[in-house]
Amino acid sequence: MAAGFDGEPIPLSALQHAVYCLRQAALIHIERLWADNRFTAEGHVMHVVADKGGGRKVRGIRRVMALPLANRRLNLSGVADVVEFLDGRDGETPFPIEYKRGKPKLHRADEVQLCAQGLCLEEMTGRSVPEGALFYGETRRRVVVPFDDELRNQTEETVAALAEVFASGRTPPPTTRRERCRACSLLELCRPDAVGRSVRAWRARMVEQSLAGVGNA
Repeated sequence: MAAGFDGEPIPLSALQHAVYCLRQAALIHIERLWADNRFTAEGHVMHVVADKGGGRKVRGIRRVMALPLANRRLNLSGVADVVEFLDGRDGETPFPIEYKRGKPKLHRADEVQLCAQGLCLEEMTGRSVPEGALFYGETRRRVVVPFDDELRNQTEETVAALAEVFASGRTPPPTTRRERCRACSLLELCRPDAVGRSVRAWRARMVEQSLAGVGNA
C-alpha cells in the first residue's frame, strides 16, 4: 500500500524527496518507481553501519542506531540513523544525526528530513529537541542544524503538501527546475521523452561530425 493512503504513515525519507521535487516523491512512494545511480549507491553505503541498530556509549554519550521514530500528529514514521542522548541537569536531550553522501546542499531537503526526526523525538520523549546534525561523507564533518521556527514551519508545510499528494493518488507534473533533474536517478523514468530527445540530438551531432570529417578527408 502506498504511503499516506488510508492513514498509512508518511515515511520520513519521503520529506527529503518532496523538498527536492514533489514529483520525485510521488514517483517513488505512489508509483513505486526507483532507479539507482552513483549518488544513491553512495548513499546506501553511508547507511550500512547505522542500519545495524543497537546502542552504545561513545565518549560517555549514549548513542542509539537505527532508532524507530513516529509522530502521530503529523502521521510520520521512519528510522533515525543515529540518536545521541545528551545528559543535562533535568535528564537526556535527544540529538538526531542523519548520514548523507556528498556535501551540504543549497536546498534544505536534508534539513527538513532531520527536523522531522526532531519533531518525532519531541512527541515520543516529551522533551524539546532544539537541534540535530547532518554528517556528510565527502567532508567527513557534522553540520549542526538548529530546529528554528523557519525550519519547523517548512517541515510541517512539506508534510502537508506531501499528505495532499498522497491522498489524491496523483503524481504532480514535471518540475520546471531542470537543474535538479540532472542529478536525479529517476530522470529517465520521469521524463523519458526529454532523455530521448537528448540522445537523438547527440547522435545527430555525431553523424554530422563524422560526415564532415569524411568530406574533409
